[in-house]
Amino acid sequence: MKKSQRIQVIVDLKVDQEQKALQALGEVQRQHQEILDQIEHLTNYRQEYLEKFSSLGNVGMNIHQLQEFRAFVHKLDIAITGQKQSLQSVADELMRKQKIWLQANQKTQSLQKVQNSALKTEQAQVEKQEQKEQDERSSRTGRGNGTDDA
Repeated sequence: MKKSQRIQVIVDLKVDQEQKALQALGEVQRQHQEILDQIEHLTNYRQEYLEKFSSLGNVGMNIHQLQEFRAFVHKLDIAITGQKQSLQSVADELMRKQKIWLQANQKTQSLQKVQNSALKTEQAQVEKQEQKEQDERSSRTGRGNGTDDA
């Protein structure tokens, strides 16, 4: 088995590892975007709820309703804070997955360069061998013609 073929086996394994790392990265990116969307949704909902409450102007609102309003806004704040904490965790994971993918990608590219170099070397050897064989045939043909004339 030629060197380039042996390296190809390793390149194939590294490409597979790189693809798996890329898939994992994509999944984390999807999670990151989902959390961002949830935070935006909760923040918008909270803002709309506050605006609705403000537009009522506290007219005809009793203490119990005011406490419920504040409790609900507090729950929204807690949910937003929780999502922001989740976002930070996923952002950390995203950076880690990006680093893993970059390393896998660099290894794959390096091995592909080594394989290409080995292929070039092998091709040069084949061409050199073909040239040598062609020269030998030409030499034999030339000698064969020279002996017929003598």
